[in-house]
Amino acid sequence: MDYKDYYKILGVEKDASKDEIKRSYRKLARKYHPDVSKEADAEVKFKEVGEAYEVLKDPEKREAYDQLGSNWKAGQEGFQPPPDWEQNFDFSGGGYTQGSTHDYSSFFEDLFGARQGGAHYTSGPAGRGGFQSKGENVRARVMIDLEDSFNGATKNITLQIPEVNEQGHVVNKQRTLKIKIPKGIKEGQTIRLGKQGNAGIGGGDAGDLMLEVTFNPHRLYTVEGKDIYLNVPVAPWEATLGTKIDVPTPDGKKVGMKVPADSQQGRKLRLKGKGLPGKNAGDFYVILQVALAPSSDVKVKKYNEKMRDDIDFNPRSYLF
Repeated sequence: MDYKDYYKILGVEKDASKDEIKRSYRKLARKYHPDVSKEADAEVKFKEVGEAYEVLKDPEKREAYDQLGSNWKAGQEGFQPPPDWEQNFDFSGGGYTQGSTHDYSSFFEDLFGARQGGAHYTSGPAGRGGFQSKGENVRARVMIDLEDSFNGATKNITLQIPEVNEQGHVVNKQRTLKIKIPKGIKEGQTIRLGKQGNAGIGGGDAGDLMLEVTFNPHRLYTVEGKDIYLNVPVAPWEATLGTKIDVPTPDGKKVGMKVPADSQQGRKLRLKGKGLPGKNAGDFYVILQVALAPSSDVKVKKYNEKMRDDIDFNPRSYLF
């Protein structure tokens, strides 16, 4: 498999703007379209141009391709992408354009995943020679409550979404959408809303809206991946003697938990499978926080003085 120089295929410089890349693509796509071109290799050229545009029009793919280009030479034989290539970049927002499922080379497939076609021309009485391309995907961030993920929810959200106007300028447009929050969705995961992105070209489908999920700060809980954490205060005698306490959980219920005797500050107590729900549910952790009674209380002060005088205990003995 040979390396493909997509900039050379489109006839643009490596620092070409998005508009320059689009103009060059349209010009070459029309030139090599099999229905109108007299070139002997028009179909091959048309597919190459479509493949190059698929990569260079998308910021994630272009950045990844540019980084690859610093390590690999055009025309190199026996090309293989670096190990764990697909783990280093997010190609989910590329918005593959429509077309044949056999338009892209093995070079593209090995770098960016399954081949899903390219921009194309319609033909026939209604659209002979008409250029079509799927619109760009749009990314935005949506803030949800932990309870929305824990229980699943449907809610209306208002977003400022960047769009390209008729003059080619990027403007923010306010949109209100109803979205479904899947039960168990994690922070950082994406909700895809089909055909809610930028409009297509020449009647092509609109792109998708990709909503990255972020949790609102919660007054009680913190979340790490699928696991939920809760800091719970306990009195010194509860930590020393052991006890049973009630703790709240994100589903609105109370759960009884046993605090083992001689529990230290920061000890973790786990409720397996009580974190974010799902096929592999997360866990719920209670972190014990030893709370001290105020010494301004005369009775508290006397008890602490008595313990100081009667108990031979040095918590720092291990330091020496």
